[in-house]
Amino acid sequence: MDNPIETYWKIRVGRVKAALEGNNFEVYMVDRSEDARQLILGTLIPGTGAESVSFGGSVTVTSTGIYEAVKQQPQLRVLDTYDRTLSSEAAVERRRQSLLVDLFITGTNAVTESGVLVNLDMIGNRIAALTFGPKHVILVIGRNKITADVEEAMHRIQNYTAPVNAMRLNKKTPCAKTSYCEDCKGADRICNVWMITEKSFPKGRVKIVLVNEDLGF
Repeated sequence: MDNPIETYWKIRVGRVKAALEGNNFEVYMVDRSEDARQLILGTLIPGTGAESVSFGGSVTVTSTGIYEAVKQQPQLRVLDTYDRTLSSEAAVERRRQSLLVDLFITGTNAVTESGVLVNLDMIGNRIAALTFGPKHVILVIGRNKITADVEEAMHRIQNYTAPVNAMRLNKKTPCAKTSYCEDCKGADRICNVWMITEKSFPKGRVKIVLVNEDLGF
């Protein structure tokens, strides 16, 4: 076999795709982040008929260029939750407003082999939108987010995803120094709200683009 690693990942990502579809998610699988961007711009957004869009915090969405590309779409009114010029009060209000857009785009912290999404938030706007509010949700998920089960997903999030994000955001948390969760109680804690999503309701409301690349944290 010439490319055993790629074969391995195609099999594994394909298995997760089937599991997610069994849980009522609308799922697409692509090889590269560029393919994901083209799929979202050319097919998924037009298919929703969305007139307004907003975003949940996601390194995957920004690093793939999806965020910048979506902002350039003339037919969309963008509620930009990444706008760093806003005051803290205005930023929170922008996130509240983002729960009522037609389309919400973000990532996920983990997805299990059985097709379950696992997320941990600081404020909760990202997981709130995933649960209810926006008419459509698009998630972009790299293959590195796949875990065997919920327990492994939670361990990965607490001891890798959260510490790395705390470092990225210059948070004054113990995990930013030790690299693992210490269940801190400080004001900078970014781990406040867990959510486990077992099904998409209504069916197809949550659209998932699985990318056969390592993306985000």
